[in-house]
Parts: sequence; C-alpha cells; structure tokens
Amino acid sequence: MVPYVSLGCDEAFGIIQLIRIANSRSLSMLEQAKLIDELRSVHAMSVSEIARLLERSNAWVSMRIGILREMSACVTDKIFRGDFPVYAYMYTLRRFIRMNGAGRKDVDEFVGAVAGKHLSIRDIELLAQGYFRGSSEFREQIKKGDIRWGLNLLKQQARLGDACTEAERSSLRDLEVTQKYMQRVTCMVKDGRCGSNAFYAQAHLVAGGILRCLEMFSTAIKEFHDQSGQAQSDRRPS
Repeated sequence: MVPYVSLGCDEAFGIIQLIRIANSRSLSMLEQAKLIDELRSVHAMSVSEIARLLERSNAWVSMRIGILREMSACVTDKIFRGDFPVYAYMYTLRRFIRMNGAGRKDVDEFVGAVAGKHLSIRDIELLAQGYFRGSSEFREQIKKGDIRWGLNLLKQQARLGDACTEAERSSLRDLEVTQKYMQRVTCMVKDGRCGSNAFYAQAHLVAGGILRCLEMFSTAIKEFHDQSGQAQSDRRPS
C-alpha cells in the first residue's frame, strides 16, 4: 500500500488545506493560482469565500486569479509540464508584458522557441532581452530555433559593452530608455484608460512637441543605425 495523508472530507476542503499548509513551504504562486482556479470553476466558490477559508485577503486571491488569466493555454502547459521555469515567467516575462507591452502572441512564440531547451534562468532572461527589445532579425532567428546563435551574440555584445567608455555606456542607456518609453507610450495610447478632458488638454501639447521632433529624430536614428552597422562590418575579420 502507498501511504497517504487525508487533508479533508471533500475535494474543495482538501484543496483549501493544501494551499494553507503549502503557503510557507513548497507551492509556487502559479500552483496556488491553479488550485484557486479549480475552487472557482469546479466548486463555484467566490473570491471572498476562498479568501476567508485561506485566511487571506481578497486581493491576495484576486492577484493569483489574474496571473492565471493573463497566461495563454500554451504557456500554462509548458510551465506545468516542466518545460519552462515558472521563475522565468513570473520575474522575466511578466516584466516585459507590463513594461514593454509584449502581447500574448509574442510571449507564446518566445516560450515555444526556448521551452524544453534546458536553458538556465539567466540564459532565458538574456534571450528575452534580445527578443522583446532587439531587432526583428534577432527575433526571427530565435523563432527558427537558433538559440545558441542568439546567446552567443548577446554574450558577445555584453563583453563589448564592458569595453565601452562611460560616455558610450551613458548613450547606450539613453537608447534603451528611449526604446522602452516608445513601446510604453504606443501601448498607452491604445488602451483607453486615460481619457479625461484635463489629460487630453495637456497630452495634446506634449504630443505636438513630440511630432515636431519626430522627423528629425527618425532621420538621426536611421543614420546612426546605418553607421553603427557599417562600423561592425568594417571590423569583422575577412
């Protein structure tokens, strides 16, 4: 016989007991979310009822429900199969979703490309930086499964970054911040959360100032992109 411990007289109470026992032990936040989702969908329990039985706040329960809702079936499957580390999703990919406006399709494609490759958390984070913030060419190579090429390129770039002067490092930070806020503003103007008259009055003035700079900025960035690409080509060994 296989030894076991009964956690309750029915399934719902057993799940509640499991979450309570494991709060300070072994269950990850996603595992908690999955169990809470079962309490809601299978046992028709409300957020407040679950929170009361777990002796947690409604916000604690709602946050876990929200995490599971933002994940696609593809990502959920990869994580619970053990093909993609839960830590990488919680603390790397969710950051890109919140700050860079990464869409579900982009996240699915990234997870599908790197899952099951036995990559370290650090390597996944490095690849995510290149995938969500880098060029379309880099993204296409990762989609094709050229993971080692991507890692080698990113690590080489990191080594080159160590050789930069302080002024060059400062300029690189400015470029990264510019890209970050361009992505955030692009998502902001589409989500419709900001719509008061006071907001529009001020935003109209700022947006006008941006538009006046846009053509000059676009020209400068294109020239700089061509210049930096040519500099790399000139320094490659023949």
